[in-house]
Amino acid sequence: MPHSRIAGTGLPTDLDIKTADQLRSILASAPSDKDGGVTLRIADPGGGIEEITLTHDLAEKFRAILRLISSGKGFRVIPYEAELTTQQAADFLNVSRPYLIKLLEAEEIKHTKVGRHRRVKAEELFLYKEKRDKDRSGVLAELAEEDAEHL
Repeated sequence: MPHSRIAGTGLPTDLDIKTADQLRSILASAPSDKDGGVTLRIADPGGGIEEITLTHDLAEKFRAILRLISSGKGFRVIPYEAELTTQQAADFLNVSRPYLIKLLEAEEIKHTKVGRHRRVKAEELFLYKEKRDKDRSGVLAELAEEDAEHL
């Protein structure tokens, strides 16, 4: 997949971190509507003021991104329809490429083949990760319950 289709592939600079911190402060102090949306007033190039209201969900996404940037962490924005290489998919799941290949061969994650190369849709990775994380949470809850019974 071309590098430009996955945005945000580098670590933030000091200026990025400082700017993200400023934007977080602005978002935090902006007035909210009854649904949790945030209204911002922004100066346009002509000197006028534009007012924009971010929905609660969009404001939360911006806050999450700004938190990552201001803490100096890198991140990637991956569109649902993006097709990733097996290495990109393995990196996203934080597993080795050979382990990912085993998941693909076991049909745990849907994929396609382009020639002899496998491609994984980001949407399939998101679904797999959500299921994996839910299963892990369930197992951890069971272990914690068992541990509490033995006290």
